Amino acid sequence: MNLAVIVSAAYIIDLLVGDPPRLPHPVIFIGRLISVLEGFLRPRCAGSPAASIWVGAFLAAVVVGSSYLLTLLLLWLAFLIHPWLGAVAEIWLISTTLAARGLSGAAFDVLKPLREGDLQGARLMVGRIVGRDTSSMDVAGVTRATVETVAENIVDGVVAPIFYALIGGAPLAMAYKAVNTLDSMVGYRDDKYLYFGRFSARLDDLANYLPARLTGMMLVIAAWLTGRNAGATLRTVLKDARRHPSPNSGIPESAVAGALGVRLGGLNIYGRRESFRQYLGEPLHPLQAFHIRSAVDMMYLSSFLALLFGILVLHILSSQ
Repeated sequence: MNLAVIVSAAYIIDLLVGDPPRLPHPVIFIGRLISVLEGFLRPRCAGSPAASIWVGAFLAAVVVGSSYLLTLLLLWLAFLIHPWLGAVAEIWLISTTLAARGLSGAAFDVLKPLREGDLQGARLMVGRIVGRDTSSMDVAGVTRATVETVAENIVDGVVAPIFYALIGGAPLAMAYKAVNTLDSMVGYRDDKYLYFGRFSARLDDLANYLPARLTGMMLVIAAWLTGRNAGATLRTVLKDARRHPSPNSGIPESAVAGALGVRLGGLNIYGRRESFRQYLGEPLHPLQAFHIRSAVDMMYLSSFLALLFGILVLHILSSQ
């Protein structure tokens, strides 16, 4: 069974069932490994920036390498028993690296109370998916936070795992997920992780570089297919993406802003600290609850287009 079929099946599995809570999820084990290694390694390099960087790089190498090799070993054993068991195992493993259904579910959990006029309930739900303070958000603020989260996660939640699965199957997709998990756990620019997590943060930037730009292309096409202004989408990416502090996240966020005709970014509050994120897009329309559904639709269509594009490239390369 070739990779195109396996990755397509994994994509469909994620759309249909997502991540069933009763099944073990590989990212949980990756997170536990990171926590154990961090607890052992970080205290041993405290006070030395250079040592923290090198030990943090060692942490990343161990976590990413072991994720790749253990996945490879598991698949080898499964294929050894029976080829179909191996194929099913690979489909399931790749599906666990995808988060389209989970991302849309989290967004709709915010949208539902907003539609019912329950702002407090919407604040509570959006607080589960963002790190900023949500207690004083109005409807536009809740909507903005949700749309930004959906847009940003199109890359690392869907397109990047597809990208790496099409290149190297489940082992490479799981290695990517390890990189992504490392960034979310230690890739902060605070006093605790500034040096220790630097390698993980840079590795995540590198791993997402091509998938983010592929996502931007697919979002422009998705805007055109859905009757939105594809030209405005592209112009917004070219003009505003660089304003985002991340070299990658600004691309899908600015693309979604341009496609929907809304402005993202602005003032966020983390604890008691205010942080201003530069604006992305033009405020042609005021942010309203329905924009959450529009962002989810753009996520689904752009990720599907990325899958088709990847399969087409694989077909062209294999026919050479």
